[in-house]
Amino acid sequence: MSKLAWRQLSHEKRRLLAALTGISFAVVLMLTQIGFQDALLSSVGMMHSAFVGDIALISPNYRNLITLKPFTQRRLYQALSLPAVEAVYPVYLQPAPFKNPVSKKQITIYCIAFKPTIPLLDLPEIREQLPKLKTPGMVLFDAIRRPEFGPVSEMFEKDGHLSTEISGMKVELAGLFHFGTSFGSDGRIIMSDDTFLEMTHRDPNLIDVGLVKLKPGADVNATKNQLIQMFPKDVDVLTKQEFVDREVTFWTTSTPIGFVFGLGVMVGVFIGCIIVYQILYTDVTDHLPEYATLKAMGYRDRFLFNIVMQEALILSVLGFIPGVVIARFVYLAAHQATMLNMAMSVQRGVLVYFLTAGMCSLSGLLALRRLKAADPADIF
Repeated sequence: MSKLAWRQLSHEKRRLLAALTGISFAVVLMLTQIGFQDALLSSVGMMHSAFVGDIALISPNYRNLITLKPFTQRRLYQALSLPAVEAVYPVYLQPAPFKNPVSKKQITIYCIAFKPTIPLLDLPEIREQLPKLKTPGMVLFDAIRRPEFGPVSEMFEKDGHLSTEISGMKVELAGLFHFGTSFGSDGRIIMSDDTFLEMTHRDPNLIDVGLVKLKPGADVNATKNQLIQMFPKDVDVLTKQEFVDREVTFWTTSTPIGFVFGLGVMVGVFIGCIIVYQILYTDVTDHLPEYATLKAMGYRDRFLFNIVMQEALILSVLGFIPGVVIARFVYLAAHQATMLNMAMSVQRGVLVYFLTAGMCSLSGLLALRRLKAADPADIF
């Protein structure tokens, strides 16, 4: 039966090519939308995951890392009264205007500040360079090589030093680190809390995130519940994973981004269904006399239905393969343009193939209505 189904499809090569082109387009669209969505989910929680500590304290009005609401760091130090708590770390976070050292234009960069004695971001590059931040005005720059920031990394690597301005304050690059971009921020810069407070003139008692490190073997959830009971309602207590989930949930439910990506996937499936349906419907119509002959010879509808469904599955396989190849080039171009982590995964490929097979199968089922209505007496 597979041989017959293939001959049916390959008999009209232009029609087959049109079908495969449409299916491949739908596959590329689905893979691109899901790829961007996965890049979103992985990028928005990168910083949260990199922070040390087991528990995070944030303001109840916290929405995401871009729209922060500070709270009193007194709550953070109150956590030290619990036997399970080993240390606490205040963190200051704030977007600020960064001056491109070449064009002198200003672009927003994300500032991360903490005491330079403890590496609160668990990255070897940051850990090794922290002592440099003890000097006021020294900062670490995320070497993501975004053109809007200027050739900062290249200039620093060439000369070994570079000066620019952040929020009108002159700063000196002490080194580079590699963290990566996200949907929330294109670039990041790390500095000491003293440099940050001098630059922003903020109240040092108001922090943006408080990190709580527990002693080895301590129960994270039990300690979290103790902190919730200890504090009034002016601070939220989250485990590290809950802190990550809070950010991801905001971007997927409180912004149009999650809906747009999901809609893109549905549009891809819809387009593919329409194209495959038209191809299979036309194929059934053109070969209706042959199908009617088979019916007259005693073949049941089930046999004929299997032929059409096999055609649908053949189309899904042949259309999926070039779609994946094209999507890989799209991923590469998107990564180079946005610096987001766009990588093809096996799980994503399997998901999209099942969507493609389901799309083609649904189209085949719709086309079968024409075949079922075929009556040999009417045709002949």
